[in-house]
Amino acid sequence: MSAADDFWGTLEDSRPGLLPERDAPLLLAALRQLATATEPAERAALLAVLGLDRAGDGPAWWPAEVIGHDRPCETIAILTVRPWRRLPHRPGQAVPVCTPRHPGRWRWYSPANAPRPDGTIELHVRAVPAGPVSRSPVHEVRPGELLWLGPPRDTGLRLGQRDLLLVAGGTGLAPLRALVEQVAAAPDGRRVTLVVGARTFAELYDAVTLDQLQCAHDWLTIVPALSHDPWAEETERGDALTIAENHHRQGQDVLACGPPAMLAGARLRLLAAGVPDDRSHLPTLPEA
Repeated sequence: MSAADDFWGTLEDSRPGLLPERDAPLLLAALRQLATATEPAERAALLAVLGLDRAGDGPAWWPAEVIGHDRPCETIAILTVRPWRRLPHRPGQAVPVCTPRHPGRWRWYSPANAPRPDGTIELHVRAVPAGPVSRSPVHEVRPGELLWLGPPRDTGLRLGQRDLLLVAGGTGLAPLRALVEQVAAAPDGRRVTLVVGARTFAELYDAVTLDQLQCAHDWLTIVPALSHDPWAEETERGDALTIAENHHRQGQDVLACGPPAMLAGARLRLLAAGVPDDRSHLPTLPEA
């Protein structure tokens, strides 16, 4: 008898019907990982999954089939997944994601799309050199494989009533693009400027979709911010926050999402650029 079988048998004896037998290995792996995890974001992802599983309030995770895997550049993959049951997510939220290649290791990713009629979800994943969990979806996972998606959680990125200045760095584009799609689904007269940061033009990994969005909506302006591209036009040369400062207008809500180095001083930079503190919004993942 395997450890998962023994674990499920013990749980079934005390709480019959609480956990399907097929889910026992995933739950056991998450419990084991929780005992050693020290990173707050990872612990929060594990607790989000484990807490919902113990409460029995809806599914703790959603199996999702990978139906598309595109790698627009060496370190980034765009995965399209189809959950077996519709995932009740909203634009701007984050979702814990786990691959069977690394059971028990859950990481937060934000869907890059507003809810679709077919229920599919697009995930943007960057492979971190020292992170085997992030490298797997980029370099190993293929269509036909399964991922597990945990319960969505708010990050503080959501629509208000004002015009928007959205500032994206790297795969921080994902939740901001989802918000653009939310506006597109019900246009309300607001103007939206999306600044998309990358090192070079070749690293603007979602350029085709962004171009399609801009062509379809006259209220949307997309501005590249290229920090290390000598061929960039002068108005596009610089980091995302620097370029965004040039496009800030009074009355906008400013939402920024990107790597930790970008966000570390973002609030102070925006304040110095004239953005009131209550108009700037940065993502905050749940912490354990």
